[in-house]
Amino acid sequence: MTTVLVADDQPLQRFGFRMLLESQPDMTVAGEAANGAEAVRMAAELRPDVVLMDIRMPGLDGIEATRRIVAAGDRTRVLIVTTFDLDEYAYTGLRAGASGFLVKDALPEELLSGIRAVAAGDAVVAPSLTRRLLDTYVHHLPAGGAVDGVPEASDAPDERLSRLTEREREILTVIGQGWTNTEIAGRLHLAESTVKTHVSRILAKTGARDRVQAVILAYDTRLVNPSQ
Repeated sequence: MTTVLVADDQPLQRFGFRMLLESQPDMTVAGEAANGAEAVRMAAELRPDVVLMDIRMPGLDGIEATRRIVAAGDRTRVLIVTTFDLDEYAYTGLRAGASGFLVKDALPEELLSGIRAVAAGDAVVAPSLTRRLLDTYVHHLPAGGAVDGVPEASDAPDERLSRLTEREREILTVIGQGWTNTEIAGRLHLAESTVKTHVSRILAKTGARDRVQAVILAYDTRLVNPSQ
């Protein structure tokens, strides 16, 4: 049974999520939070498998709430739900440790499959959106500055990349460019099962929580350049 905490400041939205989730035999709503502070508190108390996190909430917003929930180190994973496709804050939420994002007008089956994927340890960002998400993310990279307190990568090699083999660096690069496993397998002439093994090793060696965090790592370390 997958337990879900719904965090949204709109009662009707929470009600809709609850009705959908509790219609599923493998899901249950652990609780509802009307703001970020409640979400953080309830996540610590209830330890749900997944938090459906709205971004724009009064007081503590969904981004900071995500950051605090992830920092707590519990098994709870966060799936951001945004009003707009590529909400201006979505990339910040992913940097904060969310395992993906969906739009609120997604089809019910898309939301349900997304929750199941996140609960199983996968990441949820549709491959078709990855490139656009990263384009938005790159536009927030100031020259010679920092993003959300994270310094821009220097010329010194990143320790996380130094742990990778040449093939793993190659695959991380194309993951950062938005390639799916199927595309990687076809273009690099590898079996898809081999690609999945490489991706798993990349996540383990770099400490990335999931594929989304691996994509952001590729950009943060300049393995993928904004112009690519």
